[in-house]
Amino acid sequence: MKIYITSVFVDDQAKAREFYTTVLGFVVKHDIPMGEDSWLTLTAPDALDGPELLLEPAGHPAVGPFREALVNDGIPFTSFAVENIDAEYERLLALGVVFTQPPTQMGPVTTAVFDDTCGNLIQLSSYGG
Repeated sequence: MKIYITSVFVDDQAKAREFYTTVLGFVVKHDIPMGEDSWLTLTAPDALDGPELLLEPAGHPAVGPFREALVNDGIPFTSFAVENIDAEYERLLALGVVFTQPPTQMGPVTTAVFDDTCGNLIQLSSYGG
């Protein structure tokens, strides 16, 4: 068994696509229109056949209260791995990304948390800093 697709709920797929591709650097794998929304998945540019991130429309009534509770408590919805968290933090800051937690060492892992502009907090993680 392996991870195939994981989702992140987004308020606006077009805005999320722009942020996740232009700012974060993911690439579109699938963009299949399905009514008002799309089956919109992304992958890492160096792992085109790797796990996909589905930018899932946040229209279900349970999503709003769930995400609001996570954000209010400072809990990231998901986590992305980076090789050099300090460099990625500086790169994203320069692009205007708002961080709620700067790089912070937590045992063997360093994490940082940012607002994805689409209703979520996202964690960056790096082993060894």
